[in-house]
Amino acid sequence: MTEHSSLRAVGWARSLPVSRGVKTARDWTRRHLATIGWLERAPDLADSILLTVSELVTNAHIHARSSAQLILTWDEKCLHVTVHDSSPQLPDPRQPTDGSLGGRGLLLIDALADDWHTYRCPRGKDVTACFQPPAPDPAGLQGSG
Repeated sequence: MTEHSSLRAVGWARSLPVSRGVKTARDWTRRHLATIGWLERAPDLADSILLTVSELVTNAHIHARSSAQLILTWDEKCLHVTVHDSSPQLPDPRQPTDGSLGGRGLLLIDALADDWHTYRCPRGKDVTACFQPPAPDPAGLQGSG
């Protein structure tokens, strides 16, 4: 007997204009993290995701000079955080100098996310960061101490 598995996923999308996108993106993402229980079960992971959303949306607004489309996709194995902008130019990670004010966003994303990729699209690009869910609490260890 062959076992067939199907991918179960849920997704959310939001368009963010250049004028007021970053805070809106964080607040919107925070609400969706609450629906999958990550705010309570993994607050540090949730903070990492919110920082990643801030960086990706900021990059879309500043470097691409574009509105951003934020897409969250949860497939029970990974939360995919994707930001689409209208620039075809892929991000170029760089080593910032001690005195530089910018250039650390992609380094942060690389440190925070389990994986991240960029993709050219017909009308711009997508940058996607993936976050694996928090490990379940081992049985019998809750409340010990």
